[in-house]
Amino acid sequence: MRLCFLTALLLPCLVTAVPFEISGQVKLLSNGQALRASEAVDAVIYFKPKAAVNLVLPKTAALMITERKQFQPGVLPILVGSSVRFPNKDPILHNAFSTASGNAFDTDLYGQGDGATQIFKNVGIVRVFCNVHHSMVSHILVLNTPYFTKPDSTGRFSIKAVQAGAGELFVWHERAPLFRKPILLSANHIEAIQMNLSKRKIPPHLNKFGKPYRRTSGGDY
Repeated sequence: MRLCFLTALLLPCLVTAVPFEISGQVKLLSNGQALRASEAVDAVIYFKPKAAVNLVLPKTAALMITERKQFQPGVLPILVGSSVRFPNKDPILHNAFSTASGNAFDTDLYGQGDGATQIFKNVGIVRVFCNVHHSMVSHILVLNTPYFTKPDSTGRFSIKAVQAGAGELFVWHERAPLFRKPILLSANHIEAIQMNLSKRKIPPHLNKFGKPYRRTSGGDY
């Protein structure tokens, strides 16, 4: 507490931290060619301050929906300790699973409905696959900072109410090397970020039994 002089009287006043905003735009390249701005929606931008931050978990589970043989969203950032539910909107069976260390899970086969809920207790990247459909891939980023966001369809982003101080800015995209940059946040910060995509959209992977997926007679998985 600090004493402030106000109208000739000594009154107590609280010292409050000043929130700032980190904003900017993510631009993606592949083989030296600029990609559509909308491709950046699969990136995640997050700021990790050096000082400890109080994490307040959401009261409801985040959603990763299976629809038209896809996971929606394809990338989901969450706070460590949060839960994710896997509703199925397709008229067919799915089986979401991951072998991620510390966050492995398996929903088993499930049809249309609310789906199972999974709690993610450890920080890290969780690659989510479907044991039925090889092409279904998504990612859950389990973070230990509340300061994160995803770009919009133009590649622009904004993280508001970031407390002043030293920290590191990260930009993650599954198909690019991790971008990281130390910053000292003492005012609103603007960042222009360019990333080169070099990895395959569907990474090589096995089913939940550690075996290759079976192909159908039509040549599809």
